[in-house]
Amino acid sequence: MKKPQTLLWLLTALSAVLLSLPWLVPHTGALALVAFVPLLVADELAAQYKVRAPWMYPAAAFVAWNAATTFWVCNATVGGGLFAILANAAQMLLVWLLFRLARKKMQGVLPYIFLAAMWIAWERRYFDVDISWPWLTLGGAFAQSTRTVQWYEFTGTLGGSLWIWLSNLGIYGLLAAVSGGAWQRWNDLARGCAAVGIVLVIAGPVVLSKVLYDNYEVRSEGTVDVVIGQPNFDPYEKFESLTQAQQTSVLLEEFDRALAARPDGPVLLLAPETFTGDVFLDRAEESPTLQRVRGFLAEHPGAEMLLGATTYDLYDTRSAPDILARPFGGGWIVSHNSAVMTAASGPVEVYHKSKLVVGTELTPYPKVFVPLDDWLSKKMGVSGLMGRCAGQDEVSLLHFGADRLPLGCAVCYESVYGEYCADYVRKGAQAMTIITNDAWWGDTPGYRQHLSYARLRAIELRRDIARCGNTGISCFIDQRGEVLDETTWWTRGTLSGLVHLSTAQTAFVRHGDIVGRVCTLVFLLLAAMLLVRLFVPGRRG
Repeated sequence: MKKPQTLLWLLTALSAVLLSLPWLVPHTGALALVAFVPLLVADELAAQYKVRAPWMYPAAAFVAWNAATTFWVCNATVGGGLFAILANAAQMLLVWLLFRLARKKMQGVLPYIFLAAMWIAWERRYFDVDISWPWLTLGGAFAQSTRTVQWYEFTGTLGGSLWIWLSNLGIYGLLAAVSGGAWQRWNDLARGCAAVGIVLVIAGPVVLSKVLYDNYEVRSEGTVDVVIGQPNFDPYEKFESLTQAQQTSVLLEEFDRALAARPDGPVLLLAPETFTGDVFLDRAEESPTLQRVRGFLAEHPGAEMLLGATTYDLYDTRSAPDILARPFGGGWIVSHNSAVMTAASGPVEVYHKSKLVVGTELTPYPKVFVPLDDWLSKKMGVSGLMGRCAGQDEVSLLHFGADRLPLGCAVCYESVYGEYCADYVRKGAQAMTIITNDAWWGDTPGYRQHLSYARLRAIELRRDIARCGNTGISCFIDQRGEVLDETTWWTRGTLSGLVHLSTAQTAFVRHGDIVGRVCTLVFLLLAAMLLVRLFVPGRRG
């Protein structure tokens, strides 16, 4: 083959399409099980024919995958969207280039084990760093195919990442054996074992998932009556042209309409993320919005409301109390993206979002980037270019009703983080809520992908979830990850349902991300081996 470039580009494009479709088209998660095979074949061909700049092919595949699935970030911020696409693709490419290096220094299957372990170790680490964008974690490919991954209650989402790599590498290994002649040299037993092994790797998890799904019994130790309010404010109008009083009137009118036909009694009213921005934590009860809400709740005995709010800590000091503080009046202010639980009277409970969106909410590595942000802001004559919300050190729960039932509330982006959400259940959450505002991205795949990740959290935690979105999709999700009832996108209204309570803990909750930890260990051991073979004379693959 004198000019393999055309074939290499076709294989690259095929991988990009197969990787992208699970995030764009429902029930296509199985495509991820073969998505890396064309890229692995392209990599082998590029090495055989000594193609110049072979890194171009995986680079193109990863950029295309990221762009096709997360282009919608550009609707909110073009610079942020391009950075997310290119930076994420660059990290994937780095993993691939290290794999290509390992192929030169290691023999047999070791480079491929190194690739799978390294990729999953990277995914696990990506959940914890300041600049965190784990939207395309491989196991998330099944977020719209949840009936095939009921076993996430044992492994979490990285179990799906491992399944994808085992399947891709197994199929590629068989193709390599057939094309290289090894298959013909094997005896019948070896060929049979290889074929059966691939079938088990691909079909085994699907069969297990069906058994778990069909035999799962809803765990219910009581229920909570929930009414979700979807006020449907365009965020670009919400924060620019609509007064808070107008927004509060709309939401309370929707809740009043929903409560009018039902008897008084315990009911949780769920409102979206950042619904209000007038809550100062040292005097929360004086917030005009909370005063109106509490007056409304007094007219509906037993009702309580969980709503999103931008909250503030005020400091009357000469020097900044925290690197994230901004000048305010004669002192300083620290802002939070919070979930607030309030009844008609009594104390207000507050939880601060901790998994913050880089740039818009979070200044990463603040000791480095806060001074840089301040300098750029002064030079450009504008206020801070990066958000400086402060989170809390660990999750905490909100409590509902006379029995103070413990509930978890993941604020928007937090619902992407499986092990983080498991902390709510470890703390005692008997059901989960999610409040979000996905409208920044418009009618794009973004809000649908975000909803689908909530379905994975329901499986991992085996908790019912009530999800409230400002513009949708608001819904109820059961413990098997099924959406029971939902609103439509960009509509105003309410949704009523029951959320089951449970104190049981899944293996994933009890033991955490075992798959990620084991893969990280394997990666570190193989990385050490690779370093020895790179730098110790006489050590070669």
